[in-house]
Amino acid sequence: MANEKGYRVAVVGATGAVGQKIIQFLEEKPFQIDAIKLLSSKRSAGKKLLFNGEEVTVEEATEQSFEEVDIAFFSAGGAVSKKLVPAAVKSGAVVIDNTSAFRMDEDVPLVVPEVNEEDLKHHKGIIANPNCSTIQMVVALKPIQEKYGLERVIVSTYQAVSGAGLSAQEELREQVQQYLNGEEMEANILPVASDKKHYPIAFNALPQIDVFEDNGYTKEEMKMINETKKIMHEPDLKVAATCVRLPVFTSHSESVYVETKTANISVEEIKETIAKGKGIILQDDPATQTYPTPLAAQDKKEVFVGRIRKDLDNDKAFHMWVVTDNLVKGAAWNTVQIAQSLIKNNLV
Repeated sequence: MANEKGYRVAVVGATGAVGQKIIQFLEEKPFQIDAIKLLSSKRSAGKKLLFNGEEVTVEEATEQSFEEVDIAFFSAGGAVSKKLVPAAVKSGAVVIDNTSAFRMDEDVPLVVPEVNEEDLKHHKGIIANPNCSTIQMVVALKPIQEKYGLERVIVSTYQAVSGAGLSAQEELREQVQQYLNGEEMEANILPVASDKKHYPIAFNALPQIDVFEDNGYTKEEMKMINETKKIMHEPDLKVAATCVRLPVFTSHSESVYVETKTANISVEEIKETIAKGKGIILQDDPATQTYPTPLAAQDKKEVFVGRIRKDLDNDKAFHMWVVTDNLVKGAAWNTVQIAQSLIKNNLV
């Protein structure tokens, strides 16, 4: 039977790309909502947004914003989360945080409901939503891990500009126009707004997402490596990542190389296993050129997997292509699913 209790929710970062998607999914009534607060920076406060056809005035997010809030969705950047999440928890709210602020904190569950829903039982008021590129990969890996075990994962990503925010999408549009007009392309945002150099993304590929670490990997690559181990409860899993930004507006794609612990598995067995996985749609038929693409995945909640084939040199290894909408399953929808899981399991 559905849980009849109504919940009071807050969305921090309500005017941003992910915040807007969270509001959209809450309008689909994933659970009973009795009241909603839309919160943002001082700059966006006063704006009016619609929720279920009614105007809601956006308020400035402060430490006092969370009185009588049951579930608070945070999607306004790590600095805001670090400042306001403790106050929200103190007020009695359960926080689902969409930033990297708490992901690797030992006391904070890092959750993809299809993969490690049971980790929610250990929450102490905060649940972290993983990085978008991590989410889609672990959803695809979970059925393989359960049935055949995982030895090694090597991923190369092809990430959309929407992962860098609305301003990055706008810059791509402007650069495309500049290029077609024969003008010099202006670059001020990518690969990283705060970094020293900027490159055009239009008609280009940038092998840098986030800043570089001392080991030569970017922060985004290290997020994928560390978060995958935490979510899958495999601290010794061998994981490597190369993250690349492409001139695609929405949906991240990934080429994933997987080594299993089990030998003599056929491609058909892997396909069958993945097709039964939660939240996955298998699109894999080379004869009809059937495989996932970013455009086709846009606005969809599932993770799409295709191009599954056996490695030609390693009997235990496979390659696959994984695509999902980074703003939907990669961000907003996963946070709403976490709320559904909390409610279903009486954890809020």
